[in-house]
Amino acid sequence: MLEDRDYMRQPSFHAPRLSFTIGLLIVNTIIFLIQLTANHSVRGREIEWNYFALSLAGIKHGYVWQLLTFQFMHANWLHLIFNSIAIFFFGRQIETIFGSARFLTLYFASGIIGGLVQMLFALVFPSFDGAVVGASAGGYGLVAAFAVMNWMERFTLFIYFIPVTMRGRTLLWVILALAIGGMLLGNTGVANAAHLGGILTGFVFARRILHGSWPGPNINFHWPQWKFPSRRQPAAKPETESSADEFVQNEVNPILEKISAHGIQSLTKRERDILEKARTKMSKR
Repeated sequence: MLEDRDYMRQPSFHAPRLSFTIGLLIVNTIIFLIQLTANHSVRGREIEWNYFALSLAGIKHGYVWQLLTFQFMHANWLHLIFNSIAIFFFGRQIETIFGSARFLTLYFASGIIGGLVQMLFALVFPSFDGAVVGASAGGYGLVAAFAVMNWMERFTLFIYFIPVTMRGRTLLWVILALAIGGMLLGNTGVANAAHLGGILTGFVFARRILHGSWPGPNINFHWPQWKFPSRRQPAAKPETESSADEFVQNEVNPILEKISAHGIQSLTKRERDILEKARTKMSKR
């Protein structure tokens, strides 16, 4: 019976564990405190910005580790706080749905590819050259993945303490417009090309996972259609045409597998409604 399955019961409570999202925030803060200490000496500042911040000169010298180390560095407290907010609010959702390994892969891939895009533009356009620090590229990758996951879902974000309700697709267009607009403005002191690279990485990464073409267990996700609906839609089939067994096979089983892999907290409102409908159907059999 459906209701006899373990994941249809109330979830048991386990001892809390430190997530990788929180771990990233802790590491970023510790490294920033180390930066503040190093800034007290001229030699410390030179080592910090010449060897660990991302720059075209550094990459030309073979300092490829800068593609990773720049993601843990920040220019000031405000820079760290804003990036931490993005990682915390969006990273928790991504880690819950995708799992810790995919979350870390997405985050660091977005940062590395974002850094490469910034260096590519710096190579072609000198105005993009300059030392780059910050977790923004990785953070934007998380935001883009969140937008893909919630493409047609409405949610509310607080932007400068103002609540704004939007869909995932709107969020994606907004961050793309900010990145591209910043690039067109020229030297703004912000690594907008890195942001763009992070956004595109997060978008592609999430799409591949949700479509089941990424290595590892697939995540069942009902991806919305991109094409516009025709003017005349075919009449919907009566619900009675679908038996309870078909309903379980087509609708419920993928959700149960998702609970088994990622926990019941990973379900969307639509998926919870389907489970409730399933319980109703099974109780009438």
